[in-house]
Amino acid sequence: QVHLVESGGGLVQAGGSLRLSCAASGGTFSIYVMGWFRQAPGKEREYVAAISWSGGNTDYADSVKGRFTISRDNAKKTVYLQMNSLKPEDTAVYYCAADSPWPRRTRDYEYHFWGQGTQVTVSS
Repeated sequence: QVHLVESGGGLVQAGGSLRLSCAASGGTFSIYVMGWFRQAPGKEREYVAAISWSGGNTDYADSVKGRFTISRDNAKKTVYLQMNSLKPEDTAVYYCAADSPWPRRTRDYEYHFWGQGTQVTVSS
């Protein structure tokens, strides 16, 4: 069993930056594909980014490509999401997730473990 805890959310003005962290405990973090998803009010949860177990492969939704960067530190059992040039439409609860097959990394139902989420609010 893997327990995930997100942190780093908050209120930021458009154009600003935030870095989210997701700390894992339990399980074997270093073998898991890790993903970030988000859910805005009244909308379905959507894929944001994913990173392979080694960090050698990363993937992004088109909506965040070039602005967000996912990374991981297996020694610290932590995955990060650096978010730059934030827009009001990035406002959402951000969730990290663990343990999906890499080819199906964009599908939330493929992940076995989830954090509780952290709120990101971008003001215009």
